[in-house]
Amino acid sequence: MSHMKLFAATVKWHGIKTLRKPDIARRVFFHGQRYVSSGTSEPFLSGSNSNYVEEMYYAWLENPQSVHKVSKKVNYFLARKWSSEKRFGLEGCEVMIPALKTIIDKSSEMGIEYVIMGMPHRGRLNVLANVIRKELEQIFCQFDPKLEAADEGSGDVKYHLGMYHERINRATNKKITLSLMANPSHLEAVDPVVQGKTKAEQFYRGDTAGKKVMSILLHGDAAFAGQGVVYETFHLSDLPSYTTNGTIHVVVNNQIGFTTDPRMARSSPYPTDVARVVNAPIFHVNADDPEAVMYVCSVAAEWRNTFNKDVVVDLVCYRRRGHNEMDEPMFTQPLMYKQIHKQVPVLKKYADKLIADGTVTLQEFEEEIAKYDRICEEAYTRSKDNKILHIKHWLDSPWPGFFNVDGEPKSMSCPPTGISEDLLTHIGNVASSVPVKDFKIHAGLSRILRARLEMTKNRVVDWALAEYMAFGSFLKEGIHVRLSGQDVERGTFSHRHHVLHDQEVDKRTCVPMNHLWEQQAPYTVCNSSLSEYGVLGFELGFAMASPNALVCWEAQFGDFHNTAQCIIDQFISSGQAKWVRHNGIVLLLPHGMEGMGPEHSSARPERFLQMSNDDSDAYPFSKQFEVSQLYECNWIVVNCSTPANYFHVLRRQILLPFRKPLIILTPKSLLRHPEAKSSFDEMVSGTTFQRVIPENGLAAQAPHEVKRVIFCTGKVYYDLVKERKNQDLEKQVAITRLEQISPFPFDLLKEELDKYPGADLVWCQEEHKNSGYYDYVKPRFRTIVNHTRPIWYVGREPAAAAATGNKNTHLVSLRRFLDTAFNLEAFEGKTF
Repeated sequence: MSHMKLFAATVKWHGIKTLRKPDIARRVFFHGQRYVSSGTSEPFLSGSNSNYVEEMYYAWLENPQSVHKVSKKVNYFLARKWSSEKRFGLEGCEVMIPALKTIIDKSSEMGIEYVIMGMPHRGRLNVLANVIRKELEQIFCQFDPKLEAADEGSGDVKYHLGMYHERINRATNKKITLSLMANPSHLEAVDPVVQGKTKAEQFYRGDTAGKKVMSILLHGDAAFAGQGVVYETFHLSDLPSYTTNGTIHVVVNNQIGFTTDPRMARSSPYPTDVARVVNAPIFHVNADDPEAVMYVCSVAAEWRNTFNKDVVVDLVCYRRRGHNEMDEPMFTQPLMYKQIHKQVPVLKKYADKLIADGTVTLQEFEEEIAKYDRICEEAYTRSKDNKILHIKHWLDSPWPGFFNVDGEPKSMSCPPTGISEDLLTHIGNVASSVPVKDFKIHAGLSRILRARLEMTKNRVVDWALAEYMAFGSFLKEGIHVRLSGQDVERGTFSHRHHVLHDQEVDKRTCVPMNHLWEQQAPYTVCNSSLSEYGVLGFELGFAMASPNALVCWEAQFGDFHNTAQCIIDQFISSGQAKWVRHNGIVLLLPHGMEGMGPEHSSARPERFLQMSNDDSDAYPFSKQFEVSQLYECNWIVVNCSTPANYFHVLRRQILLPFRKPLIILTPKSLLRHPEAKSSFDEMVSGTTFQRVIPENGLAAQAPHEVKRVIFCTGKVYYDLVKERKNQDLEKQVAITRLEQISPFPFDLLKEELDKYPGADLVWCQEEHKNSGYYDYVKPRFRTIVNHTRPIWYVGREPAAAAATGNKNTHLVSLRRFLDTAFNLEAFEGKTF
């Protein structure tokens, strides 16, 4: 690595203009018409690293290195055996395989131990076989239409699956771990997920400089230019709590996107121009020149591992077939594909060159080809013995030791989630203090801290303090807590204040949560960029790395999650069913109808409930119903009405013997509501999360006299209690709260329904009828009562917008449904 000393300290704007030396470049780089252009039109270099690639280029001209064998035979073998199957082969860019191997080899040489990769479907089977080293028979058996799926979920198509593998790198003889992340067809969606997992692996290893763990992202040209999440991911690359210290991006530039020409697909000259926003070096290289590709990939790997910045390799290639093997590209690109059909494959072209140079003989080349064919044929024969597909064999993020050897939970029980009063008091005292000397805080914040201290003395908590105690208790137990999102350090509603700012010293901050104990897990709280798609994907990836961490993403307002809908739909909701991938990420979504307008009111709970997989017609009961029901669901949706229950559901998330995504509809006005406080008695040792909070007032004392039972969830409970008191109906009307909405607490609600046999059953919500929870809860209530009793709706009328922006309209509609809720004759004579 003596050439590392050659880069100068001068500042230049000239890309790598040395490539203008046409005679040398043509002689060394190739025999065709494309050329390696590492950036003549890409002004990416600045500062002390500006001469680095130039010096590398000259060093290579003096001594071109040997290259990996171009591996394309797996594509031909698949085509021969399964000609009518979609394979998304790599024909036209076969050089990507040795390119990736070069990057991995060079990175291993420079100390990298773990490489996390994300890629689209094109070439995925080839990468699994020849880079990750997935057993060929495991790949081939995926093509067998008679292969039965084990009962592990829906599974996914073969070109979406991931893999995790530890092996010895042959070039360096060092151990290396490779992980290819499973992903959906939504192009580039996996990018931030890969980055999040990479950040987590670096964090848990103490690899703050990214010298042990790195990421490689593969892209298509059209998607790299067209998908906004690429831009969002680049903008995370240098943020303190999100940087992965450089990613190597490899673009398979087919010069076409499905059937769309580049002139219709982007406005920029190059598909890689988006990378210029972070001054990433961009190398454009002819993919039919393997030696040039290997050189560029070697430089890219050294760049990333030297300067810890992103770098892009643009493999200018072609796509020999259509979008998939069944597609006819001549319909839309006839002239282009006439040229492609004449194009000599890179393997033959390069083999002819090596044979002509005397580097190998024709016999040696043919023997190598025959050897690989034999390997494929033997694997194909073995693949016929596989009768059952186990998706867990394709797991990209294993958690050693968390599950038993069969991948099942070690138990099906959850311990109580309360903690000792001494612990509650200690955390409350620290949360009320400034544990750094000579640190001047804002006067308004002083009042907030004094109020926290007063609550702690009085053994009560509000929402912010309950969250503080849940987080703090985990840190004592060695569980890392990470809270990310827009403005989470202070909190959108100025309630959290987990980061204190010195009012006299710029950039001086204090995080009291990291001063709870001398020996504790670290707490990470970080304001994110103004992104939902990219940041939620990042946090999802972070949560994949370890089950022993509480990873939370908070939306600024609940409805803002819809710009991250792809991550929610394709990864969070269905990730376990498709890829047997457990994940315990927590989504905190501020929700509540308070007259703040259509965009700051509803977290759209109906969408999460519609995607929940529990059966409305099933009546499941078992010995361990609560935990087994949680284990069978795809995610958990809650709307807590008390700080104590919020504390408990966060604690339960880690104490469960498995991991499920947790969707919490968090409050806004309840953050400061005088009635929305909880006693320490509801949080001490032996207490637990309440899926249902039953009526415990006068109505519960004489249940046979109750005329109506109102079921509700969240903030509307406080409106109902106030109105019931105003109308003096506390004996006639019972109010029961659903804290856990999905999976539906059939067992507890049956007890409540049986308790009030003569009462009307009403579901009351503040959301509009076509929103909220009614369509989800109605069939489940009907199942419990065997369709013998109706469950009436009380709430706002259906509407296209989630909420009104007019305060008076909001109050009028609230008054209307409260009147209906307590009109005991409202449903007389009506049919359900």
